[in-house]
Amino acid sequence: MSYIQGFNRKQAVLIPETIEQLIAENNPVRFIDAFVNSLAVVDFGFKDIRLNKNGRPPFHPKDLLKLYIYGYLNKIRSSRGLEKECKRNVELMWLIKGLVPDHNTISNFRRDNPKAIKKVFRATVNIAKNLDLIGGVLLAGDGTKLRAQNSKKNNYNQKKIDRHLAYIETKLAEYCKALETADGDKKKVLKTKIAKQNKHKAQYKAIEKQLIETGEKQVSTSDPESRQLVIRGVVTEVCYNVQSTVDEKHKIPIDYEVTNNNDKQAMTAMVENAIEIVGNNSFDAVFDKGYYTAEQIHKSQKLGVTTHVCIPNPASNAPDKAYNVSEFSYNKEQDTYSCPAGQTLKTNGNWYNKRVYRVKQYKTKNCKVCPVKDSCTKAKYQRIIERHEFAEALEINKQNIAKNPEIYAQRQSIVEHPFGTIKRQWGFDHIMTKKSIKHAAADVGFIFIAYNLKRIINSIGIDQLMKLTILFWLKKLTVNLLMILKKLFEQTKKLKLYFIEYLIPKSKTKEIAYF
Repeated sequence: MSYIQGFNRKQAVLIPETIEQLIAENNPVRFIDAFVNSLAVVDFGFKDIRLNKNGRPPFHPKDLLKLYIYGYLNKIRSSRGLEKECKRNVELMWLIKGLVPDHNTISNFRRDNPKAIKKVFRATVNIAKNLDLIGGVLLAGDGTKLRAQNSKKNNYNQKKIDRHLAYIETKLAEYCKALETADGDKKKVLKTKIAKQNKHKAQYKAIEKQLIETGEKQVSTSDPESRQLVIRGVVTEVCYNVQSTVDEKHKIPIDYEVTNNNDKQAMTAMVENAIEIVGNNSFDAVFDKGYYTAEQIHKSQKLGVTTHVCIPNPASNAPDKAYNVSEFSYNKEQDTYSCPAGQTLKTNGNWYNKRVYRVKQYKTKNCKVCPVKDSCTKAKYQRIIERHEFAEALEINKQNIAKNPEIYAQRQSIVEHPFGTIKRQWGFDHIMTKKSIKHAAADVGFIFIAYNLKRIINSIGIDQLMKLTILFWLKKLTVNLLMILKKLFEQTKKLKLYFIEYLIPKSKTKEIAYF
């Protein structure tokens, strides 16, 4: 049986192929090249990545940007892995023209440029907008947790420190007691153990001091700005919380932010950025119950956005659920509440400062003689309903969900789409960098750049994108040529005036008026 045979490695090739010939016309790497070349990276604020200012010239930011985008699109995030690919990957050889940056140079570029990387991400959003891939009608926001380069073992709070210190004190007491009757080698071993425990004690005391001085509730020693957050239920992980806003039309993220907090206070900032990016405030914004904070919903509605934030299940605050606060109806005109028993609760109009919001209190004297009082409240005298200053915003949000339940029903299919691809399909469920939230933001920035470019390629098609790229460059070339011609014309005009005014005698000016 015959088989397809490869070439003879030792055979001389008279007309060798060029690198250009090895890269197909519809290879996505050509789009990466065109995309980065179209960016005005000088305005993005990339830092000079030269390690030695007196040494050889630095690598151009565009070359390192191309390297990283290619790497993230092909699931390669390690600086050492990218360095290795530069030496053996034909596509990368074509893309960065045979350059082989050192892994330190590659790593430093990502570490030092989180803000510039975010501007590159915004450029991918602008391309999507220009290609009509962003609708700006329905947006969904959510956060996802990416594990930090910090184990749970190296994350401490006061309770954990107290537990360790208590254990150390127990062991020290045990070793000291044994030391009283020990002799010889055993005594030496015990002293070593005591010294070891005292060393650990000093370390925990130093962490405790840091907690007190900073006022933080927890400290991470490997990645100081990472925090232990709830992943789901009671499961926790030391991680960062990545907030993202996604457009419904093609599931393209238009914004991201790396935080080390929960979702409670993130909504307004996400909505403000979305308004700036899509250019309008007439869209519907969908969020899950993690964002259900009255003040945040109020501020978002004041921006003109229609909110659809999932309402958490109310806690039962009455002996009988039929008399929960949600069953009391509010009359805006009269500023009163009606209870399920038909009584009217009134307020004296005063605002009272509570832990979070200001509230008004509503009550009625008829509670004392109400036949269902024991089903309504456990209070001795009467039921008091508190209405906070942002209650109207929550009622508007509730009405929005009731009127258009199909809008909120789309939330998961919109915002979970990018997270599912990034974490499950690509395996990017952790942060590559460490030591600060800025470094984490750079890593996340490249993840979202790669995701957006992938979505654009899949939505438009690489062949069509390359045609559009050629048209873009022709248009840009035409504009540049027109600018050059305009400048030449202006310079020629100045030369004419100079020639007429200074080089030709004034008496002969009329003779050359045709010039």
